[in-house]
Amino acid sequence: MSGIIRSYKRDDDGVLLFREAWFDEDFGQFVINHGTVGHQSSTDATDVDDEGAAEGLLAAFAAQCEEDGYAELPESEQFWLVAQFALKSKDGTERDRYLERKASGALRSALAWRGLGTVERSEIGNSRLNIFCLCPDVNKAVNAIKVCIRGEDLDFTKLSIAAAPHGDPEAFKLKHSPKNVTGFTL
Repeated sequence: MSGIIRSYKRDDDGVLLFREAWFDEDFGQFVINHGTVGHQSSTDATDVDDEGAAEGLLAAFAAQCEEDGYAELPESEQFWLVAQFALKSKDGTERDRYLERKASGALRSALAWRGLGTVERSEIGNSRLNIFCLCPDVNKAVNAIKVCIRGEDLDFTKLSIAAAPHGDPEAFKLKHSPKNVTGFTL
């Protein structure tokens, strides 16, 4: 079964829009999620009899997106964002691993339902938890990450966020930090 189809386009005013679709095997539903990047999306679900029917719906969805001017956003047009939490121990504790699971899951959901990208991976080391996200709009994603972390009560005072172009993942620039933090290191 194909994964998720995600596509974007700019409207006449330059606003970035998104559409995505997938087959939810657990519920036997074909799901379409769409909206303006950075805002809560609208979701429609249709019951599907089997995987073959879902494949047909995915193909039709992809064709309609292309016809409407939507296309997959190349990675070269996206940005790396890293949500970084300062930790008390170098290699992390069980509490830090809980933070990693909880924050990764919360960010995955918050970004996805707003068309703001995906959580690609996370890692703990050097007294830091780094959650790497691939995002189409830096400023909207930074704001969504801050709102998400606050809303989930996940130690906002230890959060730094940095961004870099996809093609230059070493060029991170700090976009948000706790008081008295001026630099960013992975």
